[in-house]
Amino acid sequence: MNKKKTLDPHSQKYLPRINFEHYKDRYQTEIQKSISFIKQSHDFFTQAKVRYLLKAVERHLGAAAGLKVLDLGCGVGITDQHLKGKFAKLHGVDIGKGIVQKAAKLNPEVSYKFYDGKKLPFKDETMDVTFAICVLHHVPLENLKAFTAEMKRVTKKGGIIVIFEHNPLNPLTLRAVNQCDLDEDAILLSSGKTKRLLGEQGMDLVDGRYILFTPWGGFFFEWLDRFLGWLPLGAQYYVVGRK
Repeated sequence: MNKKKTLDPHSQKYLPRINFEHYKDRYQTEIQKSISFIKQSHDFFTQAKVRYLLKAVERHLGAAAGLKVLDLGCGVGITDQHLKGKFAKLHGVDIGKGIVQKAAKLNPEVSYKFYDGKKLPFKDETMDVTFAICVLHHVPLENLKAFTAEMKRVTKKGGIIVIFEHNPLNPLTLRAVNQCDLDEDAILLSSGKTKRLLGEQGMDLVDGRYILFTPWGGFFFEWLDRFLGWLPLGAQYYVVGRK
């Protein structure tokens, strides 16, 4: 069982960053272990977020096939497995060289680069879509503005930023995070906080909802998830900002 301490998000004290390189060969296993009480696979949740991401892209930018997209904090490429071939060009970056190498081996169709955690290795306004899935809660609070500023910098005018995060109002999410060694440094952000971060960058908030109200698939439960998107009890949420 995890021995993780609870961190007061208002304390101004930050835990050291997790060494994700240490987990690169058992990343999915560690996450699956933390959600074992839900009796659902990690891939189920990954695919659900991919569906919401693609729908958001289509809703705000049209057909995905001609777009250049960046997965910021790509990890070992699990999400990109479901995204490769959907866009004209898919890029991924992460802060671990071994992690990036593993992602590239899993998804040779995707262009991966090492990222120093400060400046993204791309020129200004090169991406139609820049997204980060469950990444911001690992970023020290004092660095969040700089992080989202970099997301904005590399996104084209008229392009979108999409951020998925854990919902700190959901008790099952809190249990999963507290049981996951990969989330040792996690400081969960409310949907309101994430929206404010994008607003402070001058982004127009064009979309956002709570998601993953149940751990079940199928037409009815996917419809229910969409229907309840306004209710702040979903396990996760996403927000979309337009530059």
